[in-house]
Amino acid sequence: MTAEATPSLVEATGGPAEAGPSVRGPRARTRTAYLRYVAGKLGGAAVSLLAVLVTSFFLFRLIPGDPVKYMTGGRQVSAEQLANYRKEFGLDLPMWEQFTDYCGKALTGDLGTSYQFRAPVIDKITEALPNTLLLTGTAFVLYTALGIFIGTRSAWRNGGLSDRLNTGLALTLYSIPSFWLGLLLIIVFSVGMGPIPGLFPTGGMESGGKEGFAYVVDVAHHLVLPVVTLVAVEYGQTLLVTRSALLDEMGSDYLTTARAKGLRDDLVRRRHAVPNALLPTVTLIFINLGRTVAGVILVETVFSWPGLGGLFYQALSVPDLPLVQGLFFVFAAAVIVMNTLADLIYPLLDPRVGR
Repeated sequence: MTAEATPSLVEATGGPAEAGPSVRGPRARTRTAYLRYVAGKLGGAAVSLLAVLVTSFFLFRLIPGDPVKYMTGGRQVSAEQLANYRKEFGLDLPMWEQFTDYCGKALTGDLGTSYQFRAPVIDKITEALPNTLLLTGTAFVLYTALGIFIGTRSAWRNGGLSDRLNTGLALTLYSIPSFWLGLLLIIVFSVGMGPIPGLFPTGGMESGGKEGFAYVVDVAHHLVLPVVTLVAVEYGQTLLVTRSALLDEMGSDYLTTARAKGLRDDLVRRRHAVPNALLPTVTLIFINLGRTVAGVILVETVFSWPGLGGLFYQALSVPDLPLVQGLFFVFAAAVIVMNTLADLIYPLLDPRVGR
């Protein structure tokens, strides 16, 4: 065959024209499947946020109490003054009109004005948020690292003495109410009991009157007991989930192959078993990460920590409806967003997800 005839033959058969799509086809289908997966997860998150917005409005209307009477401070006021208060905060409007006004403002970032503080709800949230993140963020890092470390070692030594002790301790602490453990720690280590002197403050975030490095040390001193409470109660969940996921991977053929190649047991665990067992733990980590924003209402209340949890407790006691609604929405939104991020990261850890 001559060289001149070759191009015409190639053109007639359409060889090069079909080669490109045959190579790019699977990748394009994978991208399309992932985009559909992402769109589905984002759509589900949007629906969940809308449901939370609606629930936050109607749920707290069931709380007994009149916020207008709270705002008067127990003073004798006329019916006209009460009516003026109701008009100022829109409580005289029909329920459907209050709901549409709340939803419209919430979609623009306006969560209303607090009854008791007479300040925008978003300002009160941003004021207390750093304190909550300091407490729950510190505890989150500690109990996540501790739970994964002990969980992997317990699974690798399944049935041994250390596994039984770690699992039993984790189950015991995980079943203890956080407020009860916090009160117990205050009695023993703050007030003092028998030969144990009072070593830590009973509550609050700072003693006051300190600056610079002395202020940092003071805050850290106040941080010890609430962080210990959260770590003790929460690390067990991460330990148990990690241990269970790793036990499911223990009998896999790829681990037997890795050992047969002469890899050390520690290397097999770190490089092969643990990465493949992390999907359930990743979900839990992201959910807990969302809860760092929500804070821990009972622990913050027990230790008088000035965070979002304590603010929520204050708002419930009034009831301060705009503040309660705003905090509830922020708490739920943080968990929903983090859970959605976990779903979007799944395909990066396991390509089978999202196909």
